Amino acid sequence: MTKPPFSPRTSLSRREATGLISAFVAALTAPGAALAAPAGRFGPATPFSWDRLVARAQANARRPFVERPASKLAVPDFDTHVRYTYGQAEELPGHVRLFPTRVGIAPQAVGISIVENGQAHTLTNMKGLFGGGQDGEAAGFRVMWADGHADWLAFLGGSYFRAAGSHDQFGLSARGISINTGAPGPEEFPEFTDFWFEGKGEDGLIVHALLDGPSLTGAYRIETKRTPDAGIQDVTATLFLRRDIQRLGLAPMTSMYLYGEGDRRTDWRPEVHDSDGLAIVTGTGEHIWHPLINPEQEHQPPITNAMRADHVKGFGLLQRDQTFDHYQDDMSYYHRRPSLWVEPRGDWGPGVVELYSFASISETVDNVCAYWLSDTPAKAGQRRDFAYRLTWSSQEPAHGNNALCTAFRVGPGGVPGQDEIKGVTRYVFDFEGDILAGLTRDSHVEAQTDIPAKAVLLMAVGPIGGQKNIWRVTMDVRHADLPHPEFRLFLKRGGAALSETVIATAKLP
Repeated sequence: MTKPPFSPRTSLSRREATGLISAFVAALTAPGAALAAPAGRFGPATPFSWDRLVARAQANARRPFVERPASKLAVPDFDTHVRYTYGQAEELPGHVRLFPTRVGIAPQAVGISIVENGQAHTLTNMKGLFGGGQDGEAAGFRVMWADGHADWLAFLGGSYFRAAGSHDQFGLSARGISINTGAPGPEEFPEFTDFWFEGKGEDGLIVHALLDGPSLTGAYRIETKRTPDAGIQDVTATLFLRRDIQRLGLAPMTSMYLYGEGDRRTDWRPEVHDSDGLAIVTGTGEHIWHPLINPEQEHQPPITNAMRADHVKGFGLLQRDQTFDHYQDDMSYYHRRPSLWVEPRGDWGPGVVELYSFASISETVDNVCAYWLSDTPAKAGQRRDFAYRLTWSSQEPAHGNNALCTAFRVGPGGVPGQDEIKGVTRYVFDFEGDILAGLTRDSHVEAQTDIPAKAVLLMAVGPIGGQKNIWRVTMDVRHADLPHPEFRLFLKRGGAALSETVIATAKLP
């Protein structure tokens, strides 16, 4: 996965990125209040509606793609960017603050409009909207809390946007669409070129956006509401394809995984990641958990994992581990990073959830991407309509009754303290849940796996002493006998599953 022209992690430090790529959706002034366009900043009113936006995207698709020119007012460096972004400045209605264009990073301006009663007013005068009362052009936007203490969601760069979760902390990002992620050849990053804001009560905002890129155009409606436990966004999108697309990823998200409990450390912190696993609920109701890995840890090329998810009910990159002691990071607060969960609206049909990971040696690089890929080929001239809900929260989404995999560790095979067995890796899975209450080693609980019996040198299953409702599976596996690099495992009792299904990527010893 190559990086877009601007990414929050391309050129900034982790701390800088956390501040610079903030958040969006603010409390508006009163329940049911509409946004109002101040005189002198906005052009004349023009009719606006969802149907008009879709028609505009369709008309754009009939024309060849033309890259937008760089802004002549783009700031030259990071220091100026920070002053323009965080210095004292006026806000737009709805507590919107603007990100300035910047040379080499976010050079292209976006259109900003406010919608009132079906009429759009386009922002034409931005003087005073940047720090120090400076003039400039907008590369994106953020929306402040009403008291001004922070912002909680932002749009900046390509079709990227991110929101804070229930701990008021930022982590992974969503994207409008992904094109050819992990495919041979370059990945494409279409861009949101224009935004329209519409008020939606005290804790809500509707953002309409126009998408444009070499392979497609699109119209997006993103209705956002803040609750005490989550940020919730209902996304409606219509795409028009200019040309065939090998991989058209719906509801994509991108995150960072440097190392975790089962990996070698690169500094004093036990774990460093924005997300620790991909969760899926398939159309049949099966719950799947795929722990994340950093291919750099295994000196591997990029990895694409495709998991069958016909009529998918939900998927997302989660930060399941929320214990500070597991990270010991009091600057980046990884234990507070939100999870992002996708729930399709309607039946998306046959397809797969793909997980793409590439090697990284830096926590400032997003090296993980997940999205849903339809079995139906994406062909030039097609129209694609789809909708889904995004939930940004630290609560476990779509949690069923079965136990969750709360830890995944990897080490050398054999008895600890003695010579390790060459070519053998030990995998340790911890499962936790109320469904395990009262079960003992005499309860006939087993671990079901698709690994051939000849590859399994050790299989131990049992409760962890002194721990409430936690069972551990310990397994030594000879890699030469594995038929493929992924394997499945879950707890069962008789014919009933007791846990979600874990799909793990084998790590070479």
